[in-house]
Amino acid sequence: MDTTLKLDIHELLSRAAYALDEHALEMLGDCFAPEAEFHLQIAGAPPIPPFVGHTAIMGLFSGAMAAQTDKRRHVVSNIFFDEAGDTTCRVFSNLTLFGTENGVIRLICAGLYRDRFVRRDGRWYITERRLELDLPY
Repeated sequence: MDTTLKLDIHELLSRAAYALDEHALEMLGDCFAPEAEFHLQIAGAPPIPPFVGHTAIMGLFSGAMAAQTDKRRHVVSNIFFDEAGDTTCRVFSNLTLFGTENGVIRLICAGLYRDRFVRRDGRWYITERRLELDLPY
């Protein structure tokens, strides 16, 4: 597998996590393709209808950011490629989410990302993100 591909995808995953943590909506938006889908499954809860399209996804994130009272850190780890080509790939990774508030760091949740990416005009974008959270929070 092409090392450049791996580095590009690792960078994109890190950039999206950083943008979430820093509430950098423009940077976060640049990580998703216009037609992207975001699927969220919280353990023990009925499936949440998918957020389809850039506007819906960014609405989800901006609403979540507005409701936060703590400082979040999205840690993405155990990244591996399930499928890889010149213009598309599928990647699995773990999410560990921490929050700091009132001088206390706590583990908020953990989960699994199942992401699909597309390469356009020399850049990679997330086209489908499936997040399966281990517990509700």
